[in-house]
Amino acid sequence: MILVSPSDETKQTATIVICHGLGDTAEGFEDFAKNMATKLPYVKFILPTAPTQPVTMNMGMSMPSWYDIVGLDQRSNEKCKGIDQSRSMVTDLLDKEYRRGIPYHRMALAGFSQGGALSLFTGLQLPRDNKLAGILVMSGYLPGAAQFKLTPGLEDVPVMHCHGTMDPLVRISMAEKSKDHVVKSGLKNYTLKTYPIQHTVSSAEMMDALAFFKSILPSDDQTYIKSKDPSEMSVKELKEAIRKAGLGHKAVGLMEKQEFVSLLKQHRNSHK
Repeated sequence: MILVSPSDETKQTATIVICHGLGDTAEGFEDFAKNMATKLPYVKFILPTAPTQPVTMNMGMSMPSWYDIVGLDQRSNEKCKGIDQSRSMVTDLLDKEYRRGIPYHRMALAGFSQGGALSLFTGLQLPRDNKLAGILVMSGYLPGAAQFKLTPGLEDVPVMHCHGTMDPLVRISMAEKSKDHVVKSGLKNYTLKTYPIQHTVSSAEMMDALAFFKSILPSDDQTYIKSKDPSEMSVKELKEAIRKAGLGHKAVGLMEKQEFVSLLKQHRNSHK
């Protein structure tokens, strides 16, 4: 798992979980997250990696996959073996952020292809009290449509679905059917935007994704995360906090825990 976080954790006021596509890993969207982070410095991006498992559609080969894919036609896309486990993985990440202090309405899900499918399936079936700020789907679709049920109370969750009109893997017709199914289930705010691209993410799409994130997770001056007192941190936590604060050069040669504590305290006091 890759984390792209604000250098000062107390400046974090929102969280976005990004799920990669079939056969990829968290590294595949690290640059995407880092690019977004420069425009959204108050957002923490969490990029998990799917478990490695056999995929029927790819001749049973094992690869990072959020669930098994038998085929991409509507009937083959109903069972999605393993999707409940991946769904739990994502909800656990959201829960950990909530326990850190970030409310659910300051969190969003995003994903590409199979990761976008998982985000859509997960985000719209959360408990009502866990309603997210929104969901971004890139070149994805609704998996397990036969078992999908929109949670009452989530009808106004905004969904932005970006899709290539020339996508040979997840065809635009599948995106349109996914939108129709979700809207018929009761969702009121589902935007499907198309681009003249294949199964990829274009610069125009990235700009639209950024605008979407800004609209659902605007800058917020409220403090959600309380920083841990340096004296209560482990040496590992101290070193990580010092690295994030850009103090690595000042920590060279330090050996004792109290030295790290003093360095971090001095930095925080100087920025009050």
